[in-house]
Amino acid sequence: MASLLEKVKTLISANLHAIVDAALKSNSIAVVDQYIRQIEDSLEDLEDATATVGGQVKTLRRKLDEYRRKADELDRNIDLFLKDGKEEVAAAAQSKLNSTQRLVVNYEEQLTRQEKEFEALQDARLKLEAKLTNIRQEREELQALLDLARSKELTAKAIGSLDDLAGSGDMDVARIAESIRARLDKATARTEMMATSLDAQMDEILERHAIDQQLAERKKRLGLE
Repeated sequence: MASLLEKVKTLISANLHAIVDAALKSNSIAVVDQYIRQIEDSLEDLEDATATVGGQVKTLRRKLDEYRRKADELDRNIDLFLKDGKEEVAAAAQSKLNSTQRLVVNYEEQLTRQEKEFEALQDARLKLEAKLTNIRQEREELQALLDLARSKELTAKAIGSLDDLAGSGDMDVARIAESIRARLDKATARTEMMATSLDAQMDEILERHAIDQQLAERKKRLGLE
């Protein structure tokens, strides 16, 4: 269980901006998709582990309640045996009570450990789900940027070909080339407007991340975490 939590902590602490930068440099979202698959696999393992530990917690609570009731019953019976002058029976009951009380202490310790582990698993699952949501949003924006870049590359390539046509000396061909160039210029302007909008959205997200980090540091300083 400890190794799973360590793996999850590594995924949670991963720098999303570094992952996105790596994808931009390679001109591919494969690195982002790989990270998403790792999170999804870990989430599946985490949910199974959380359910397992949650079941153990319920079992321990039930056992603990059972032995506490037995201890209470034995304690009452010992008093009754002593009042009736049944010393030997009272001694045997006391011995059984001592054993039962040791079991109660043992189950209490196990329950405390399992409850802490259950809480840690639940907390890790929530954080990993939030990380998955963020990286999926980053992926959508990254895909849009890469599509835009490819579109501009195609536009630049087409304009280069038109330059060759425009210089061919044939007036009709040159006129057609100029008409196509105008359409490409319009398309390029439109993609630049889209890029501006995407840049604004990314700036807003980055600013929000910075604000969240500042608030987290302030809460930590104030002891609010």
